[in-house]
Amino acid sequence: MLEARRSVRSQVAHALRAALVAGQMRPGEIYSAPTLAAQFGVSPTPVREAMLDLVKEGLVETVPNKGFRATEPTDEELDNITEIRQLLEVPMTVRAAGVATADDLARLRPMAQRIVEAAQEKDLIAYIEQDRVFHLELLALAGNADLVSLVGELRSRTRLYGLTRLAADGELVSSAAEHLRMLDLIAANDRRGLERLIKAHIGHVRGSWAGREERPSRRRPRATPAAQGRSRQ
Repeated sequence: MLEARRSVRSQVAHALRAALVAGQMRPGEIYSAPTLAAQFGVSPTPVREAMLDLVKEGLVETVPNKGFRATEPTDEELDNITEIRQLLEVPMTVRAAGVATADDLARLRPMAQRIVEAAQEKDLIAYIEQDRVFHLELLALAGNADLVSLVGELRSRTRLYGLTRLAADGELVSSAAEHLRMLDLIAANDRRGLERLIKAHIGHVRGSWAGREERPSRRRPRATPAAQGRSRQ
């Protein structure tokens, strides 16, 4: 009985995180446990417990006697999260590709296909959750559990407010298909191609998926020789 309750709580927490990432739970709006429970078809208790988990993670905050409100990260915070994800996920995905077996790829391919199906059905909650599972399972092949956990936390703090429009326009399917392409590149041992694709894929997070134009990743300006000379004076 206790394990079943924990399972429901975990499932609800994943769904709530996905709703936050997809922008279906908007900052400023208050959500009550009974209302959310009715949407999920469960009792309010696991929903309340899941929301308290999200409070600890800083994803929502409590509103006394009313419910919970989603927190709103700044654009700078979201840019920083994306930059960190690029630094972590790109090399680790390439490393994972180097050790992936045929059995690993066979296990990952249905996960990638479910992402495509969720995009086709315009089910953003399923899309975000299946996307999370796929990438974390792929990264796990590299053998660094702490990094996988950190990336999972960073993904939960991302906000993809542009997904609704992309799904409505049918453009989300092409992004979803990139997951199948990743597996094809791994099977072909094309690590350079995989690296380029992963960089572009994560770049969507602050581009089209966020409701913006795609843009190159930020680069810190390099000091000119003159500026370097002045700094030494």
